[in-house]
Amino acid sequence: MRKVFLCIIIALLVTNEIYAQDKQQQKPLIVKPAKRNNPPSDAIIVFDGGNLSQFRSSNADAPAPWRVSGSKLIVVSETGNIQTKKHFGDMQLHIEFKIPREAKNKDGQQSGNSGIYIMGKYEIQVLNSHKNETYTDGQAGAIYDQYPPLVNASLKPGKWQEYDIIFKAPRFDKNGNMKEPPYITVFHNGVLIQNHAKVKGPTTAYNKSIPGKAEKGPLLLQDHNNEVRYRNIWIREL
Repeated sequence: MRKVFLCIIIALLVTNEIYAQDKQQQKPLIVKPAKRNNPPSDAIIVFDGGNLSQFRSSNADAPAPWRVSGSKLIVVSETGNIQTKKHFGDMQLHIEFKIPREAKNKDGQQSGNSGIYIMGKYEIQVLNSHKNETYTDGQAGAIYDQYPPLVNASLKPGKWQEYDIIFKAPRFDKNGNMKEPPYITVFHNGVLIQNHAKVKGPTTAYNKSIPGKAEKGPLLLQDHNNEVRYRNIWIREL
């Protein structure tokens, strides 16, 4: 009986030691959360004012032709899209944007249009969707031409808004066959509007120079001939 009791005690001690080791292995990395619009401690700062050193033109290997004013990055109409020099796969993206006030005088897709292309391929629509009607999978927060947002969380033109985007990049096998499609989750002004949406493929007007089987790509911002403003852009690689 004593031997059985001792065996039980030893088994419990071993189990507790294994459990303690396992718990120690799973201890999360400490990351300081963002405060007052500042990025978390492990974020890559893509743009916080000053210059466009992290970007280049999407049309050619040339400097980004958009304008910087203080902490703001401003679309310069008819100069083309810009994209980051660095390429990203799985990530958390934070980006803030402001639709010009005058956009309220325009309708549909002409009202404050721009776009945020993950990997240069998958567009999250930027648009004035405050009292502005357009097709649902083309309004603000849509994965363009694929998924409308779950709700419309848009503020009126002239107000700063934000997207927080979680992106899981596609995976390919050694033969170039897709094993896993990309997935996108989006919060618009703190409201969930895309919930782990399975992306069907590149969206309209994507950067066709990016290889089809790429697992990383640039963050691309679209020139749609509207002077949309961006600020406070940062990425956490996952």
